[in-house]
Amino acid sequence: MPDQRLTAVILAAGKGTRLKSDVPKVLHEVCGRPMLAYVFDACRQAGIQKIIAVIGHGKDQVRATFAGDRDVTWVEQNEQKGTGHAVMVCREELAGRFDHTLILGGDGPLIRAKTIRELIARHLQAGCAGTLATAIIDDPTGYGRIDRDAAGTLRGIVEHGDCTPGQRAIREVNPSYYCFRVPELLAVLQQVRPNNSKGEYYVTDVVGLLLAAGQKVEAITSVPPGDIFSINSRRELAMVSDVMRQRILNELMDGGVTVVDPRTTWIDSRAAIGVDTIIEPHVVISGPAAIGRNCRIGPFAHLSGGVRVADGACVAAFSGVRG
Repeated sequence: MPDQRLTAVILAAGKGTRLKSDVPKVLHEVCGRPMLAYVFDACRQAGIQKIIAVIGHGKDQVRATFAGDRDVTWVEQNEQKGTGHAVMVCREELAGRFDHTLILGGDGPLIRAKTIRELIARHLQAGCAGTLATAIIDDPTGYGRIDRDAAGTLRGIVEHGDCTPGQRAIREVNPSYYCFRVPELLAVLQQVRPNNSKGEYYVTDVVGLLLAAGQKVEAITSVPPGDIFSINSRRELAMVSDVMRQRILNELMDGGVTVVDPRTTWIDSRAAIGVDTIIEPHVVISGPAAIGRNCRIGPFAHLSGGVRVADGACVAAFSGVRG
């Protein structure tokens, strides 16, 4: 990555009303870890060394959960007035300290470091005031559409409820992955106005304001369709968890682990498993387990906590092993 003063603003202040939970939204677990942890990790893997996290509902719990994350600066949004307002409260952390910033949601754990790297690279190479990563999906219902002219130049983002019948047919959508030059971002944030009955400010309005001011803004289609999902309900939590579960299993299999029946196997994202180990059907491995090489984990075994399994060991069927 070029020598740029670059940070990431992670929006993690929401209550998650539809989850119907006392647990802060971003602390709900996906395959053993809080969903926010995956967003932090993707940023770090993409080369981001300083992260700004906006917190509000359950802020003390969120801080305590990530107390060891020294690269995170916490900014409080005491009134939840939308995504645009969440960025506004970061003004002091951004101004004069950073040249560019990502803006990402803390409720989208499927985001990959590769996508972030591509977004940053395009943003810097093209010299844009703003760049957003988009996805093309089969069912765009509910997503903001990417409006382009006949030449493919970005004209703006049209929210689903504001789309004409023709715009609703657009399959290129906005998953809310942004990169902005900080001075231009802060300048137009002052022009963002609340545009609904809740009095909320939207970061999507920044794109339109930059374009209206003649600034260069681009949209790159770089997000895999299966990676765009964010979590707002228990059903979406289950769906995203299943996508992450399969991603974990695929990475293990690509690394030399045999998973006999991926459909019935659940493995924590923190587990480490050695080459040539065989995982039989209906196995559950929860927590930061360390399983050696050439092991066999029998069907219906449940390994939990920080369990350690030595190279060549076998865990019998229906066993319960706690670390």
